[in-house]
Amino acid sequence: MVLETPDIRSSTLDLDFAPDRIAMMRTYIKRTWQTLSRDHSHILEAARDSKIDHLPGSPWPVYISPKEDCTQVDGAIRRAISPHEYAQIEIRVLPSELEQIDPHGLLYLPKSYVVPGGRFNEMYGWDSYFIQLGLLRDGEYDLAQNLVDQLLYEIDHYGTILNANRTYLLTRSQPPFITRMVLAMFEHSQDKAWLESILHILETYYYYWMVPPHLNQCTGLSRYYDFGEGPAPEVVASEQDDQGRTHYDRVREFYRTFRVEAYDVSLYYDAQTDTLTDLFYKGDRSMRESGLDPTHRFGPFSVDIIHYAPVCLNVLLYQMEQDLGEIRAILGHEESAAYWRDRAQSRVQLIDQFLWDEERGLYFDYNFRTDQRRHYEYATTFYPLWAGIASETQARRVVENLSKFEAPGGLLTSTHVTGNQWDAPFGWAPLHLMAVQGLRRYGYRVEGDRIGRKFLALVLQEFERTNTLLEKYDVENCSSKVSEEIHFGYSTNEIGFGWTNGVILELLALLKDADP
Repeated sequence: MVLETPDIRSSTLDLDFAPDRIAMMRTYIKRTWQTLSRDHSHILEAARDSKIDHLPGSPWPVYISPKEDCTQVDGAIRRAISPHEYAQIEIRVLPSELEQIDPHGLLYLPKSYVVPGGRFNEMYGWDSYFIQLGLLRDGEYDLAQNLVDQLLYEIDHYGTILNANRTYLLTRSQPPFITRMVLAMFEHSQDKAWLESILHILETYYYYWMVPPHLNQCTGLSRYYDFGEGPAPEVVASEQDDQGRTHYDRVREFYRTFRVEAYDVSLYYDAQTDTLTDLFYKGDRSMRESGLDPTHRFGPFSVDIIHYAPVCLNVLLYQMEQDLGEIRAILGHEESAAYWRDRAQSRVQLIDQFLWDEERGLYFDYNFRTDQRRHYEYATTFYPLWAGIASETQARRVVENLSKFEAPGGLLTSTHVTGNQWDAPFGWAPLHLMAVQGLRRYGYRVEGDRIGRKFLALVLQEFERTNTLLEKYDVENCSSKVSEEIHFGYSTNEIGFGWTNGVILELLALLKDADP
């Protein structure tokens, strides 16, 4: 189902941001940072995980990197919690082979970090960028620094920035924002010694994305790819509907019922045996590395994502290349700084060649298996504006299509209603911020501020109704009541919520001098 183009100015929301209304929401956000923080003293709380099965009465495992001194870590944890709490966890050294992990558990991080909230009781990769923006706006500099340090710790001790610090998420990362976070901290601290000390870690993470299987050598662009196999444990255990059907059960029902034209469904579903194939689970896991799970952006349930060079990932890698060049320049490494800038400019050419659609005036994901762009209108089309990749003409063409996405409560994630949370009619804080900043960067301040004000008004309205900030919103119907509209994955709307907190503070800062 494709949404009709809405009247871009129609909205029933109260756009009067009275100081007392904003103050109450800001107070909530400030208080929530501590509620969402985890450190040694919260290790039992962090170890608990509602997303996987757990034997009642058994301890919650906490896995320590083999690079750590397990005795020292164990002692630090013992000193931070009571004996009663300690008895409810079990410290283990992470095995060298993933197959040896049983049961799954928390991955240890040495410093404090911030979790999104609700069922998401661990540190997430791309969530942390938007959380950090809020922490910096709120003057929580130590916590913001620790958050960056924990992501760098994951690269050094677990091989990459993880989807989140659970053992069942060791096989994938998330959209890469780490260099943005590092430069934000450097802007505050001006600590060149720290910058020099972590440079090799940042470059290691960059190459995670730049070698096969993440790199598609035919295009020179990268893709999302999970190294794991089989059903995702957190999906099997926690993404069930009222009838007890898992997400995968509902996917099989979809395949039995509907004709799929976006891809060769036989790659992912065996109709004779009514089973999902190994490649389905590879695609399903890889879709989760994108952070946009699930959506029909790459065909139903996005399992065909393994055959795509996505707009979002490749724009973020361009930004990472630019940032690495800036970091090298700050440190006086001008020759290597030029190397990174050249890599970034080469990527712009590839993005223009494969991802820009001149006829439609939008950026689309490229299927390197079929050598075609998939014309699925998605809010990631604003990423190239956010990063400054688009030409003035390309930016104007994208803005001419803004009405496809604009809704009474902000920006639609896509123009398609599919029953997935990362499609219409839903809107998410991160995509709003990227779009607003991108529009403003190219001089479309009126349009960007209008989108920002709508979303801010929606979040404020629902805060006053629920006394919390939430994970996602229905921007078409201006509500946070979303569960009945979501038919795949999990349908709850989680409270907290880390990235919404951060984006709201950032939007307030952007819009404080905007015309009403």
